[in-house]
Amino acid sequence: MASTPAGAAPASGSLNQNHRRVILASSLGTVFEWYDFYLYGSLAAIIAVHFFSSLPSGSAFIMALLTFAAGFAVRPFGAIVFGRLGDLIGRKYTFLVTIVLMGVSTFLVGILPTYETIGIAAPILLVVLRCLQGLALGGEYGGAATYVAEHAPMGKRGLYTSFIQTTATIGLFLSLLVILGVRTMLGEEAFKEWGWRIPFLISFLLLLVSVWIRMKLNESPVFQQMKAEGKQSKAPLTESFGNWSNGKIVLLALLGATAGQAVVWYAGQFYALFFMTQTLKVDAVTANLFIAAALAIATGGFILFGWLSDKIGRKPIIMAGCLLAAITYFPIFKALTHYANPALEVAAQTSPATVVADPADCSFQFVPGELKGHVKFTNSCDLVKNLLNARSVPYTNEKAPAGTLASVKIGAATIESVALTGLSADEAKAAQAKLSADVTAAIDAAGYPKVADVSQMNKPMVLLLLTILVVYVTMVYGPIAAWLVELFPTRIRYTSMSLPYHIGNGWFGGFLPTTAFALVLLTGDIYYGLWYPIVVALFTFVIGTFFLKETKDVDITK
Repeated sequence: MASTPAGAAPASGSLNQNHRRVILASSLGTVFEWYDFYLYGSLAAIIAVHFFSSLPSGSAFIMALLTFAAGFAVRPFGAIVFGRLGDLIGRKYTFLVTIVLMGVSTFLVGILPTYETIGIAAPILLVVLRCLQGLALGGEYGGAATYVAEHAPMGKRGLYTSFIQTTATIGLFLSLLVILGVRTMLGEEAFKEWGWRIPFLISFLLLLVSVWIRMKLNESPVFQQMKAEGKQSKAPLTESFGNWSNGKIVLLALLGATAGQAVVWYAGQFYALFFMTQTLKVDAVTANLFIAAALAIATGGFILFGWLSDKIGRKPIIMAGCLLAAITYFPIFKALTHYANPALEVAAQTSPATVVADPADCSFQFVPGELKGHVKFTNSCDLVKNLLNARSVPYTNEKAPAGTLASVKIGAATIESVALTGLSADEAKAAQAKLSADVTAAIDAAGYPKVADVSQMNKPMVLLLLTILVVYVTMVYGPIAAWLVELFPTRIRYTSMSLPYHIGNGWFGGFLPTTAFALVLLTGDIYYGLWYPIVVALFTFVIGTFFLKETKDVDITK
């Protein structure tokens, strides 16, 4: 730059008061946004009761999950809308708008009348508010990362932006802490009836604090300089995505950076928790404590790898994280089974289960655990698979001649299934009850545990394995903000970096638990869902290694 505006970052130096204020304000606001975003996911089951009460309980929960997913789905659109504004009017004012939008939307969820009060308008308004939350989050991250990076001295952008990378984890912690506190203080009955609103209402106080802090900030010095020189983009969307030279970088940033980063992030935290509770049958409190401890131990890795990326580069650290995850996911998750639920591992080895069935008799059983008992199966194959899935019994599939009734082999026992089609209600109920009793008895006799025995658990090893997974998360996520900022010119930076980040994290990452769970149900192999993050991480490793450049020493003032 020809000159340095007030508040601009020096070329080098320590973390001064202005830098600390910039990092604190940006990170704190982003923490609050993640807090708001995660509240809904944590309380989805309760929300289903209040806003989708006209539906059967199973369908209500599906709708609640779909409403939660809507927030992920619209994040890229928020990136486009607010990225454009950020490149047109400035970083500071744009992420002031995003935090107000997130805070107000979350507060309104807390006062929204239920289905019993206003009917169908309640779930419709809930979906609208959830979409507004997703739009806000889509605009927040790019603004915060860009703002911090444009204040950072040369050689410290990785370190400075790594503080932004801790915010999702801290926001999740904060939401769980507030929910736990309110739940404990009010009691379960009152919390489910009306106390669930309090965490949403508290967000208004967090909003006021965030806005007050951010109002004290100056605009990014790099943006001020660009504006003073009249170099602002008049059409950020066209320059970002309508121009192949930049659009190519956007596409490469998605496929060669954020897609792999996202699946490693979600696999290491959310899918690991799901695997512990749903597959290994570890009780929820114990599993959450393990994940929380692993996060507490490894969260400093975000800062460490952000700092290290200033020394050796962003690309080698992120690519190493993707490659390590892809290579070690299978052994790590198998080791989790060995140390968290050894009885399940022994039973699967000594008494393996095989479903012998006509493939045409088997449907795709994508039924979340909360819905079991609400979905009715009638085909012989579906009936036995449902019983195995309910107990997390891994199984292989063997093809039978067309029209054959399915059977299941569990160790030395073989149980023939039944078809309920054509039976009276009483006959179907009796046949299904007998099948359930026979299969359950065989499962128990083979030693498959109903729940993980905590006394048999090797807790230090479980914690070590989960911590390794979180270390991978910090490797890929700590330097990603700096890398994305440095890939694009100042005039279209906010727009260009936001879209690949939110497609990667909102779509590739956000839908990972659902996709992986579906793959497990499709095959009966409890580890098969890992192929999704492994394939995406390897794809990103190849694209990123060969087609994306290292950026740690680029001048981002241009």
